[in-house]
Amino acid sequence: MEKDQTDHAACAPQVRLAFRVSYLGSRFYGSQMQDARRTVEGEIVAACERLKLFCDWRAAGFLSAGRTDRGVHARGQVIAFSTEFPDRAIKALNIQLPPDIWCTAYSEVLPAFHPRYDARSRTYRYYFSGSSDRWKMDAAAQHFIGNHNFTNFARVGNKNPYRDVLSVSVGEDAGFTYLEVTAESFLWHQVRCMAAAIQQVGAGEQDEKWIAELLEQETNRPIQPAPAEGLILWDTDCGIAWTRMPVDERSGAYLQQLQRHHALMERVCHTLEEENQK
Repeated sequence: MEKDQTDHAACAPQVRLAFRVSYLGSRFYGSQMQDARRTVEGEIVAACERLKLFCDWRAAGFLSAGRTDRGVHARGQVIAFSTEFPDRAIKALNIQLPPDIWCTAYSEVLPAFHPRYDARSRTYRYYFSGSSDRWKMDAAAQHFIGNHNFTNFARVGNKNPYRDVLSVSVGEDAGFTYLEVTAESFLWHQVRCMAAAIQQVGAGEQDEKWIAELLEQETNRPIQPAPAEGLILWDTDCGIAWTRMPVDERSGAYLQQLQRHHALMERVCHTLEEENQK
C-alpha cells in the first residue's frame, strides 16, 4: 500500500499556485535570487525545498512579478510556482518562511501564468519622514500621469525610458505623507526618484513646473533616488481572485517587536537630543 501511495504522489498532476507576499526588506539584499546573499526569492525557494514542494525551482517555474532593491518592502508582491502538493504549500509555507516574509493569500492559476508578464499594473507607496506641503506635492505629482520620458527620474540603462503612469496621488497615513503611484511597469529607481523630486517641491526648494520641465528635457543632473526604506511595493494587479490565508504568529510577533524597538529608539534619541540642548 505504501508503495502504491508513493507512486500515486509521484504521478500527481502539477498545480500552479500564485501567492501574494509581504516582506520587510531591511534584512534582504533585494528580492532577486543571488548566490551567497539573503534575498526574498532565496528564502521562499528554500522554504519550498524544505517542504519538498519541488526539487528544482527552475523546473517548477518559480517566478515573481518584479524585483525590489535592497531595503525595499512589499505588501503586494506576487510569486508563482508549480507543485504536486498544493495543499501542503497552502497549509505549511508560512510556517516554513522566516518571520520577515509571509504570504497573505493564494490562488490556483492557469499552468501558463507568469506573474511578471500577466501583471496589469503595479502600485508603489513611498512614505516620507518630516513635514512637507502635501498639497503642493500632490499638484506637482499630477505631471507624472500619462506616457512620459523618465530619463531624469530613473536609472534607464539600455531600456526604453518611456513609461505609462496610470495614477498618482499624495496622501496622509497615521501622520505620514506618502506618494502612491500606479503604472504598467517601472524603471529602476523610478519611484524613489519621483519621490525625491516632489519632496523638494513640498519643502519649497522647487515649484511644480520644475517637474514638467524634467519630463520634457534632459538634464546634466538627474534626480538622486530617495532612501529605499520608505518604499513599499503596495500592490500587483494580476487579475487574480485571491483567497486569504493565515499568517504564522511569528511574523506578527516580529512586527510588534520592531515597533517596540523603534518606539524605544525614538525616545532614546529624543532624550539625548534634549541633553545636547541644555
